[in-house]
Amino acid sequence: MDKKRVYTFGNGQAEGKAEMKNLLGGKGANLAEMNLIGVPVPPGFTITTEVCSEYYELGRDKVVDLLKEDVEKSVAKVEALMKSKFGDVENPLLVSVRSGARASMPGMMDTILNLGLNDEVVEGLTRKTGNARFAWDSYRRFVQMYGDVVLGMKPTNKEDIDPFEAIIEEVKESKGVKLDNELEVEDLKVLVKKFKEAVKKQTGHDFPTCAYEQLWGAICAVFDSWMNERAILYRKMEGIPAEWGTAVSVQAMVFGNMGETSATGVCFSRDAGTGEDLFNGEYLINAQGEDVVAGIRTPQQITKIGSQRWAELAGIPEDVRAAKYPSMEEAMPEIYKELDEIQTRLENHYRDMQDMEFTVQEGKLWFLQTRNGKRTGAAMVKIAMDLLRQGMIDEKTALKRVEPNKLDELLHPVFDKAALKNAKVIAKGLPASPGAATGQIVFFADDAAKWHADGHKVVMVRIETSPEDLAGMAVAQGILTARGGMTSHAAVVARGMGKCCVSGAGALSIDYKSRTLEVRRSYFKRRRLYLNKWFNRRSL
Repeated sequence: MDKKRVYTFGNGQAEGKAEMKNLLGGKGANLAEMNLIGVPVPPGFTITTEVCSEYYELGRDKVVDLLKEDVEKSVAKVEALMKSKFGDVENPLLVSVRSGARASMPGMMDTILNLGLNDEVVEGLTRKTGNARFAWDSYRRFVQMYGDVVLGMKPTNKEDIDPFEAIIEEVKESKGVKLDNELEVEDLKVLVKKFKEAVKKQTGHDFPTCAYEQLWGAICAVFDSWMNERAILYRKMEGIPAEWGTAVSVQAMVFGNMGETSATGVCFSRDAGTGEDLFNGEYLINAQGEDVVAGIRTPQQITKIGSQRWAELAGIPEDVRAAKYPSMEEAMPEIYKELDEIQTRLENHYRDMQDMEFTVQEGKLWFLQTRNGKRTGAAMVKIAMDLLRQGMIDEKTALKRVEPNKLDELLHPVFDKAALKNAKVIAKGLPASPGAATGQIVFFADDAAKWHADGHKVVMVRIETSPEDLAGMAVAQGILTARGGMTSHAAVVARGMGKCCVSGAGALSIDYKSRTLEVRRSYFKRRRLYLNKWFNRRSL
């Protein structure tokens, strides 16, 4: 009998379970497990890690032939549960395609959302939902993600901006707006048109319109991403064998960008920086998940206490915070209550601190992922000891949770308190990962690696980081970003590496082409930068 390559999940049932992470990857195994314990999860299916190995042994065409029947049957199951049809114009099912290795590799491989859209389907989605802005916003996001991940549209020159981002900035400038969500329906239609023109110009091919052609392109792109440069580097750093491969999870889309009753977010059952037993996280109203992780918009806090702590650091009065930057606990109390209950259930089930992703679609909460969260060395020790005292784990498990190579983080440097009093503060941001750092400003990963090799200490400064920055982040003393929050790519990866990180320092203006950092009309170029997470400030 031919081996099983595809495992389905949905509606409280699943063919997999948590113990199958070697076969289904961490994401696929936990999606199955969450279904089995009653957590609301969009239905879908996972293609096993063994298929990734077959992909590199047999080639794309052979693997697609091996998978075709099982994938089409699995899509049909999702269609039945969601009461919609993949590729249908009037009642379309859209899906996401995500990677998931057995070991957590946050942000190292590729994700595609809103797959299944084309010029006809987007009009059908508009009629189905009565929300043209949502439909066209989803379409422009899909074309951009698919173009970058599958069609190779990402720039190769480090100083060039992503062609899609350049188009977005051009349209926003012409409209006189600053944020993507300020664009109107007609603007989004212009973006889609310009995006597809850019694809045609750069690749010589039209953007694919067939839903299954899009799906196979995305599945194969995820397998391809297992061997991309950043994934190889991360595996080398973390000691992850290449032969493990990645699974691919395909799920029905749920949408956080359907208006003011929809949202997306990332949360942790305990503080990943300090280990404090405090539920925390960030969310964005009327957004999709990648907005939070990529740091494109700086999100708001989930809990009221988290929001109040953030406002205190940012110097924002309580009345202004409550009016302009309310927590989810205040703005969406019923959703918050359900979210808090489920995160507690998941931590109790896995007996470890959980890193979770969720979406709220028109008032309904869906979980998209849970995994054991990356944490700093200090948090690692505190969480292990707290779980032991709380009776959730035994002494042997607590000892195993303490990784020897992370213990040296407890000895990370801090600035002299007397020197800090005399420091000139130029900007403030969020304390994303603890410690203190000093080094020359560097804007690009390859420059960081070169300067480090030449014996220089560097601080990596980015508008927001992406997986392509991994090599630079690995050698930097610290990381500073102008955008993003406590759950952004920069924050999560820095904590995993034990690097000092300050994120969301909005006063920074960074120009990659001129390699300059501007703060209140002062310009800094390759100057020495001081980062201090504990005091949440930097000086030059």
